[in-house]
Parts: sequence; structure tokens; C-alpha cells
Amino acid sequence: MEFLRTDDSYFVNLPGYPFTPNYLLVDDTEGGQLRIHYLDEGDKNAEPILLLHGEPSWSFLYRKMIPILVEAGYRVIVPDIIGFGRSDKPSKRSDYTYQRHVDWMKSFVLQLQLNHINLVCQDWGGLIGLRLATEDTERYTRIVAANTMLPTGDEETNDAFMQWFNYSQEVVDFPTGQMINGASVSDLSDDVIAAYDAPFPDETYKTGAREFPLLVPITPDDPATLKNRAAWKVLSQWNKPFLTAFSDSDPITAGGDKMMQEIIPGTKGQKHTTIVNAGHYLQEEQGEVLAKVIVSFIADNR
Repeated sequence: MEFLRTDDSYFVNLPGYPFTPNYLLVDDTEGGQLRIHYLDEGDKNAEPILLLHGEPSWSFLYRKMIPILVEAGYRVIVPDIIGFGRSDKPSKRSDYTYQRHVDWMKSFVLQLQLNHINLVCQDWGGLIGLRLATEDTERYTRIVAANTMLPTGDEETNDAFMQWFNYSQEVVDFPTGQMINGASVSDLSDDVIAAYDAPFPDETYKTGAREFPLLVPITPDDPATLKNRAAWKVLSQWNKPFLTAFSDSDPITAGGDKMMQEIIPGTKGQKHTTIVNAGHYLQEEQGEVLAKVIVSFIADNR
């Protein structure tokens, strides 16, 4: 599998991101291997919190949350999904499938031998992470879902997502940092926008970012639909602690928290929260608030 690897020089002096890079290899589908970048902060023997980002962001998104979670006594692990951040970026659109991303991240978790995982997932982090948790239930202890979903194509797709879907395919120059800025309540600073652009020196590096919207199951005959339906069956019997922490200004995932609360037994009795003054990327705008919500949620469910 042919891939691109963003040079380290693009990741120098990023604002608020002083973390040490770590890498491991996962198998591709053609006998080769791809490199996943991840952050691994805090005591390696502590209980792990796995933070999964989405499209088109990377681990930089969680920079405000990591110190708070580490200070609370946790091991904090933040991978870059294949195609994003400092992870390798396959060159062909056909290299990207929903199942491959689940498999790559499953390999990542197994290689790190993570157990008793507190999963925090947003955007595609939920599409991947909720599959991970439901397909290996013993490994996951608690889940926080933030502005995410697990679509099967059986439900009507909202207008906000379809606008994003069409824009992502039609725009000539895929403006990664500006996309994140546009989905935020407040304007991000130029250096933060540049940091979101850093993994993508030019359009050839954005193949995954371009393809991801097409991988969301929006029809019942989507290749991922059967396994996502199976995941919902597991979630409908999920009695472990499950918290929703959606933002107040994200039209794409609005209402997903209420649906999860209705279907997932583990949501009962939890202190579900709406993070105010935040758009789709609530970790960027209200990361400190979300981190404290996570710390309280874990403490409340010992």
C-alpha cells in the first residue's frame, strides 16, 4: 500500500502541544505496514483513557484536555487515525474503508495491551470507537460520547451533514484548518488553524480527509451497515457507565445524545451534560470543561 508520511518539520513549535511522539506499526491489506502516531502521557501503569479524534482533525485536538486528565492520575493515550496527523496517509481513496479503520485501531489497542479502557470519542472517533468497544466488550469499562454517532443508514441523514458531505467533495482545495474554524462558535487563532493544517502539506496528503465523508453509512445497503447494526444490539444491552457530553452548537450530531440515552442502559442515572459555547469540535473550544466532566464521570462510577 503506497502512503505519504508528513515530515517531522511540519510539527515543530505547535501551540500548546509539547508532547512526545510515539509510534507503532499496523498491517495494511497488501502485506506491508503503516505507522500510527500516538501520544502516551501519564503513568503507564495507571488506568487508561483512550481519546479518539475524528475528521479532519488529529491528536492536536485534545491538547487542552491531556494535562488535566494526567493530573487526575490517568494514563492518556491519543492516537492519530490512519490518514491524519503524524500517522501514515495511504495514497489511494480505495485504501480507506470503514472496516480497515476499525481493524487498524483494534490492532493499536491490542499492541498496547490496553485493558479497563475509558473510551472518549468524538466525530469519527465514535464511529470507530463504538465498534471497538462493542466488538471487545471486556476491554472497555466506561464510555464518553461527545458529538458523535454510529449510523446504520436506516435513519434519515440531516441537512447539516449532507451540506458537509457535498462540500467536502466539491471544494477544490480542502481547507482543513478553516473547516475546523468554520465548525466552531468562536474564531480560532491563525496559529491554531495552521496546526490543524500541519499534517497536510498539500492536497496529495488529504486523500483520507476527502474520503472519510463517503465512508459514513447513509444508506441501508452500505458495507458497514450490518456491523453497525450489530454494534447497536450490543449497545442496547450495555450496562457499563456511558455518558453523553454533546455541545450546544453542533447541527451535525444534534439529538444523538438523546437517542443514546434512550437506547443504552448504561446511560441511566448518569450526569449527562451539554457543553455550552462550543461547536462540533468541542475539545478545541471547551476542552478544559470536557476534561473535568470526564474526570467526574469516572470518579462517580467507581
